Amino acid sequence: MSAQKGSINVTSENIVPVIKKFLYSEHEIFLRELVSNAIDAAQKLKTLSVVGEYNGPLNDLKVEVKIDKEAGTLSVIDHGIGMTAEEIERYINQIAFSGAEEFLAKYKNDSNAIIGHFGLGFYSAFMVASRVVIKTKSFKPDTVAMQWECDGSPEFTMEEIHKEDRGTEIILYIDDENKDFLEKERIEGLLKKYCRYLPVPVVFGKKEEWKDGKMEETDQDNVINKTEPEWTKAPASMTDQDYINFYHDLYPMAGDPLFWIHLNVDYPFHLTGILYFPKLNNNDFNRNKIQLYCNQVYVTDSVEGVVPEFMMLLQGVIDSPDIPLNVSRSYLQSDQNVKKISGYITRKVAERLQNIFTDNRADFESKWDDIKIFIEYGMLSDEKFYDKAKDFVLLKNVEGQYFTLEEYKKLIVDNQTDKDGKLVYLYANDKDAQFTYIENARNKGYDVLLLDGQLDNHFIGMLEQKLENSAFVRVDSDIIPNLIKKDDIQSASLNDEERRMYTQLFKSQIPTLEKTEFLVMFEAIGATAHPVVVTQNEFMRRMKEMQSMQPGMSFFGEMPDSFNLIVNMDNPLIKQLLENANNKFGGEVAPTNHDIKAKTDELDVLRKENSSNKEDEIAIADKEKMTHLEKEIADLTAKEDSIIAAYASTDEKLRHLIDLSLLSNNMLKGEHLNKFIKRSINIL
Repeated sequence: MSAQKGSINVTSENIVPVIKKFLYSEHEIFLRELVSNAIDAAQKLKTLSVVGEYNGPLNDLKVEVKIDKEAGTLSVIDHGIGMTAEEIERYINQIAFSGAEEFLAKYKNDSNAIIGHFGLGFYSAFMVASRVVIKTKSFKPDTVAMQWECDGSPEFTMEEIHKEDRGTEIILYIDDENKDFLEKERIEGLLKKYCRYLPVPVVFGKKEEWKDGKMEETDQDNVINKTEPEWTKAPASMTDQDYINFYHDLYPMAGDPLFWIHLNVDYPFHLTGILYFPKLNNNDFNRNKIQLYCNQVYVTDSVEGVVPEFMMLLQGVIDSPDIPLNVSRSYLQSDQNVKKISGYITRKVAERLQNIFTDNRADFESKWDDIKIFIEYGMLSDEKFYDKAKDFVLLKNVEGQYFTLEEYKKLIVDNQTDKDGKLVYLYANDKDAQFTYIENARNKGYDVLLLDGQLDNHFIGMLEQKLENSAFVRVDSDIIPNLIKKDDIQSASLNDEERRMYTQLFKSQIPTLEKTEFLVMFEAIGATAHPVVVTQNEFMRRMKEMQSMQPGMSFFGEMPDSFNLIVNMDNPLIKQLLENANNKFGGEVAPTNHDIKAKTDELDVLRKENSSNKEDEIAIADKEKMTHLEKEIADLTAKEDSIIAAYASTDEKLRHLIDLSLLSNNMLKGEHLNKFIKRSINIL
């Protein structure tokens, strides 16, 4: 059989149901499409007037939307270009043959405001209507008015009618399932959503005013839209108050914006718009506040791709005919233009921030707490934005002073470089809870940053990678000498027995806190330093916090917090406390200690003798002996711990020193805090 060639035949019989059910995501979009077509009809007439192909009047180019609940109809009426019988045949009866696209090709230098492209918008009417009627008369002289009618099937009727004025009236007979589109409030809401900034007046009824105790219609048209929105105007013609007023027009319940960026580019793509910086806080990650328009027709507030991820925190309007949309004009399609637009917006925002910083640093600093989360988010997620923002990103210390990265490095380099040449940035994330640690660091001559933002953990990690030979260390992560090590620090001199006994002495009196573990450590940090200090390892704490924020890693957030309880062996109170303890229970513990040591030594000998043997090569007698010794050591240790804990429970000063360290770290609460208060009163 020889090969065949042919054309796929797409008919209204099989495509209309697809348009009705699947092309448009929401039925309400029909109104946007029909009004947009009406706007195009008016804009085309303007274009023809400009090029001299129409010499008649251009008055009354408004688009009217009317509802008649009694007749069950919704009408969209324009006074634009109209259609001849041939044009109805071409643009209505042949689905997806766009009159707008053909018009754009012919008048491409004079028709930038034409909205339509696909020629399918009209058929969205059948999503809500059981019957659609078109009454139209072309602007061309000596043409006959026509009426076209269809019930959504492949069949239609077309006949000549009498119509005085040029333009088109589309009448939708709303079906039983969509009667809500005959409600005034519903239609007015949709017109304000989709049509509030269209370039031709859109009229919906008459304005109302309160008169004689009730609302009454006036003779004045109720114009829904602003035909020249602020983003279409030249920035030089706009005042600050104009921008603020437009912001409140977009977001009536919001406070004033911090500042804004007016976008206006003609090459290599067309883009206009205004982006606003709202006041943000650490928990303000509200997105979908930027509205996307195409030739002043609202499309969506989901602008992923067009606007970089971090800029989704901004608010405002973007309008571009060069952003590719799907057929229903409801969703974006990705292409090179989108990437170029995204890059352009990133650059303009960075330039605006740089200019504010350079021209009025005091103003920039006053806004820093509100824009910090945006800038950090941008630097974390966009390498190009980081390269620009690194010159104006600020660090704030606990005294409320602001520094650029370079300024802060110069401030601390002499005093906060450790013995290995690493520059250490000390920081706190809670000025009140970490007050004691901050004061200790400042008394040492160190400066402390305040990094209390939602993204600061991630931001710190990024800076440690970007800034050469630098580390960020929280002030409560260690004792002062260990925060920035200038010399090798000698640990407290304790033998194994002393370390074990003293560990139990303190550990037995640490109150039980939910999901919290303590490691008792002994350091010699000076007679004037606090007797007991609670710290939390920087690396472990940061890993736990960061990983708990990652998807699928929340189990890290459920793990216990691990803290160090550091006992200062140089402090006179600790020396006296340990001396009293040794005198009190030394005689009782000494024999047990002696037995533990003897049996530990015996166990070590056995293990050493069998260290080169595999498990199955160890003699049964030796295995049994080692197991027996391990049990005896465990029993003796438990006995010793019990003796120490019993004594420790009688030492109020011991428990008080522990509670003071917890209190300074904001960890003493509830019942334990109540006991501490009572004990303090008794001591007084």
